[in-house]
Order: sequence, then structure tokens, then C-alpha cells
Amino acid sequence: MNLSCIIIDDEPNAVNLLEILVNQNTKWQLLAKCYDALEAMAFLKNHKPDFIFLDINMPQLTGMELAGLLSKETKIVFTTAYSEYAAESYTFQTIDYLLKPITLKRFLAAMQKIEAYFSSRGDNEKLLSPAGREYFFVKSGRELRRILLEDIQYFEGEKEYVRVVTAASQLLIYRRLKDIDEQLAPPFVRVHNSYIVNTKQLNKIQDNHIYIANKQIPISEKFKDRFMAVIQQRIF
Repeated sequence: MNLSCIIIDDEPNAVNLLEILVNQNTKWQLLAKCYDALEAMAFLKNHKPDFIFLDINMPQLTGMELAGLLSKETKIVFTTAYSEYAAESYTFQTIDYLLKPITLKRFLAAMQKIEAYFSSRGDNEKLLSPAGREYFFVKSGRELRRILLEDIQYFEGEKEYVRVVTAASQLLIYRRLKDIDEQLAPPFVRVHNSYIVNTKQLNKIQDNHIYIANKQIPISEKFKDRFMAVIQQRIF
């Protein structure tokens, strides 16, 4: 996929590694390498890359501070040695969060997630009904069933299958939950190894459980911070 990006990081070795990973494994256009946040801000005034690789621990202005100043149109892939900022990072337009040192395996996973994000965004623009409601088709047996995205309450993983649950139906499809997670963005959030939920369908959250209709869904520690970062934006 032809995408454009820039790297913002004050560590030359980290910049060089990321540049090599991009050049050797993608068709992306690397527009610039910025070694501090102020240089990046000056560049972004006149250029609009599809997304940015953004380090967090930088002098003068941190990556988090820079992210707060950027337009919501600027999509971010954070690159950092610090895991404690993961939850906060998803309060911005974050596609992924890469921990240093970035391995080839982790970069390739991020690459798939980034390209799936932009691909699904393009598909969503095409798959709009006259009322402007997003939908997609699910293969069930010999049928292709049309489902409105907003109607989905949650996805439940069952080994190599995923159960797509709405108020009116439950469909079992041959997909892995991980693959579906990589194609979704809020209001859909992974909360457990076996569940992705539509936060717009939540009734309540209590004692590390989510309640949607009559279903009680556990929130695991692995996904709790990211989930709560999304929910925090809706708490008065």
C-alpha cells in the first residue's frame, strides 16, 4: 500500500533502524526524519503525511505533548522504550504503540495493522448506505449476510472462529479475533483474549465486567488500560 509517513525521534540509531524497516518492508514514502518535536511541527505545517512515527521521550517537547498539539487528522504510531504510556497514547489518534527495541516481527505486525487501518477507512467510505450507515457482509454458510456496524454488540472468539453478536442474530464466521481486532477502531475495543466490544452498546461497567444487554463480559488486565482510556473520554 502506498502511504506516506515521517519519523520523529531524537535518537539517530532509532531513526536509522526505523528507516531501514520502512524501506525494506513497505512501499511507504518516508517524507522526513525529524530529530525533535519543534522540527516536526515546522514540517507538518506544510506537509500532511498519512501518519507519523512518534517517540515519546524527547527534549524540549515530549511526544505526548506534541500529540496534544497536532490536528486530529494526524494519525500516530508511537515508538518508545516506555510501556507505561500505552493507555494514555490511545487518547490520541493512535494506530499502534511500538516498544523499543523494535524487532522485525513486531514491525511487520504493525505494518499490517497500519495498512489494515487505512484500507478499512477507505472501504468504510465506499460501504455507506444511502442513510450514511456503515455496513459489511458476513459469509454464513452459502449466504452473505449484511450487518450494520452499529448493530454489533460484541465479537466473541472461539478458537479459529468468531461469533458476531447483534440484538437480532448471532453469526459464526471463520476468522481469528486477532485479525478482526486489527481492522477495527473505536468504538470497538478489545477487552479480553476472547472479546471485542462495541462501546456504544454498553449498559454499564462494574467489577471488571462489561454488561451489554444480558451478556456479562470480563475485562482482562492485558486490555484494561486501553479500554479505560477510550471510556475515560466519555466520563463526566
